[in-house]
Amino acid sequence: MLFSLNEWLWQDKYWLPPNNTWAQLEDRDGLVFAHPHHMLAALPVALVLVAVRIIFERFVALPLSRWIGIQDPIRKQMKPNPVLEKYFLRTGQRPMETQMVLLAAQCGLTLRQTQRWFRRRRNQDRPCLSKKFCEASWRFVFYLCSFMGGISALYHEPWFWTLALCWENYPNQTLNVALYWLYLMELGFYISLLITLPFDVKRKDFKEQVVHHFVTVALIGFSYCSNLLRIGSVILLLHDCSDYLLEACKMFNYSHFRRACNALFIIFSLVFFYTRLIFLPTQVIYTTLFDSIKNSGTFFGYYYFNVLLVMLQILHVYWFSLIMRMICSFLRKGQMAKDIRSDVEESDSSDDGTVPECPQLKNGIAQESGPVIANGARSRAAGRLANGHT
Repeated sequence: MLFSLNEWLWQDKYWLPPNNTWAQLEDRDGLVFAHPHHMLAALPVALVLVAVRIIFERFVALPLSRWIGIQDPIRKQMKPNPVLEKYFLRTGQRPMETQMVLLAAQCGLTLRQTQRWFRRRRNQDRPCLSKKFCEASWRFVFYLCSFMGGISALYHEPWFWTLALCWENYPNQTLNVALYWLYLMELGFYISLLITLPFDVKRKDFKEQVVHHFVTVALIGFSYCSNLLRIGSVILLLHDCSDYLLEACKMFNYSHFRRACNALFIIFSLVFFYTRLIFLPTQVIYTTLFDSIKNSGTFFGYYYFNVLLVMLQILHVYWFSLIMRMICSFLRKGQMAKDIRSDVEESDSSDDGTVPECPQLKNGIAQESGPVIANGARSRAAGRLANGHT
């Protein structure tokens, strides 16, 4: 059964253009072609990258953050409360004010004490600033190395400057050793990101990040198996040239180098806009849709590859909308706002917006407490008057 499944999966019509077979891509006469089993090496590479990342963050990035002066905020610990903890884990982290009043009464606490407990509990789950800096440092180093390696591998290739040449004699294109290592490292890196996903900083676009990683792994794996290394390497380089700028911007932001962060973010926004919203759809996706089938007909891989590219492009539009929101905030305030994808540390003294209000309850409390407050005020005034007479 396993053999039959393998035979069905690797049918020529799924992976190669019409009138092409796997037999044509067998190594011969000193010529080496891309083979699917080559990418199995990405699994041990991913594990090695995870180990290297742990070592890098602990012995390089963390001491660097301390040297720069990054200090994690001192978080006040809340008193253990089984009732509130159970509600926090099972029901929600931000209860409505009506529920907050019920919880306060159930635990024998005031409303303000209950609000403060939930704020401190939410802060406890938020990642420390040093952890964010370490993650950004590791990704900056990898993306920068990958970008430099991609430039050195593609700069002298004629098809890098004329994308239509990516389809010359396709799929009978020999394997370039530099492209093999570029693919191997990129695939291993994104697999390592999927491995460490449960332990990394979770931002508000967490689901979009998961989709992006899976789509990227699928694109890298399929493009290698179908010998689409030329156009695939161009796509990888387009992403790396803006990714390392974003991670550097995060590092400056966490280090409180505001001017450098602001300038770098503007540069990143321009590079992101041109590479992912101009060049990628008008040049890369165009050539995969039209130039790729000039000398051959369509096949399953043609649709699969382009659907993944369109999914990636949708994510790019979504992320650029977040970038534009930050730029608009920058133009209004004169400085770069915090990453809108990240949660902000809550202060114990901040009561505004931490708990959704219920107007009916608020009015009810005000009406009931009005006479009490008024009586208390009259009593205090009478006391001050009496003291003044004496």
